[in-house]
Amino acid sequence: MKAILIDDERPALRQLEQLLQGVEGIQITGKFLSAQEGLDHLAKEQTDVVFLDIGMPEMNGLTAAEYIQQIDSNIRIVYITAYAQYALEAFELHALDYLLKPVDPIRFSKTLNRIRTYFPAKEPVVEKPAVQEPIVFCFQNLTLSTRIDPDGKVKWRTSKTKELFAFLIHHKGNRITKDLLIEEIWPQFAPDKAMIHLHTSIYQIRKIIKQSGLPATLDFSLESYRLNADGLMTDVDIFESSIAQVEAQDTLNESQWRQADLALKLYTGHYLDEQDYSWAKSRRSQLLQRYLSLTLRTAEYELATGRERQAIGRLEKAQEKEPYSEELVELFMIGLAKLNHYTALQNLYESFVNLLRIELDIEPQPQTRERYERLMLDDKL
Repeated sequence: MKAILIDDERPALRQLEQLLQGVEGIQITGKFLSAQEGLDHLAKEQTDVVFLDIGMPEMNGLTAAEYIQQIDSNIRIVYITAYAQYALEAFELHALDYLLKPVDPIRFSKTLNRIRTYFPAKEPVVEKPAVQEPIVFCFQNLTLSTRIDPDGKVKWRTSKTKELFAFLIHHKGNRITKDLLIEEIWPQFAPDKAMIHLHTSIYQIRKIIKQSGLPATLDFSLESYRLNADGLMTDVDIFESSIAQVEAQDTLNESQWRQADLALKLYTGHYLDEQDYSWAKSRRSQLLQRYLSLTLRTAEYELATGRERQAIGRLEKAQEKEPYSEELVELFMIGLAKLNHYTALQNLYESFVNLLRIELDIEPQPQTRERYERLMLDDKL
């Protein structure tokens, strides 16, 4: 649906634009600093919703609403006002909702729900790409999707065959020499023995690809193997593609928050963690850092928009995966303080201090200790 914004204050216009940015199904087609400019636009362009400030000079919002209804009686209005007493009068003038300045993001989400309820048939039909589903899972443990292996019949003949497959997935699309494969997977064997194991495992992997219908081929040329698997999506592939756009943003909006939330759900454990392959350590560390960074940004957004419990649950899961992170603990403490859970805050900090002392023989950073002391002082006050 199409929406325009009318407010004589530029900061208020910017806030509305930011709140609507990225909201699926709503397109901002105009922003105006006076009611007359907005009316001129409506006379020429079809619009569904007008976000309209009531207290404007020259022509106030309630008067402007009368003209808007003469232009198109189907237009619905969301009033923006600094005075609650306007609410009843506003609802008599075809108001869909009203918002008090400054607009609260949580209250704004209720307005969006009203808009979606009122315009169910006017939601634009957008062709969405098919939802990507991972065929191979690499977070926590290497497994195949039930879509590929519904009965769990795929069995790895040896743990080294499974590791070879994981290594090929890790480097999919790239050529890997026989020598490198032997060096990484069978370093403890003599060259002739290692070569036998390699050929046997390659045979087993090709057999699994054929029997399971995996969208991949394993070719050999120039003394190198290559897993061709453009259609073989892993949970890591989807995780990285999902968070790439969010990572590029300085601040999150609601749409990006939802995208981040879905992406973070894919991170069920560290990369190939159960296998603990030495060659996967660098990749494992890189993915963990991206997960932690996005978790912090997502939790910060949740704390800023009144979703403290959701933020705390997210931080608790992240701390299980990275118990030594002081950034996680600091934000966790802030969330608990917002809910006045000061006993839980104290227990969290003391447990963290003990963990660092026992496991790493270090103390928390001064800023973490200072944050804790400030938050606990707030409780006493």
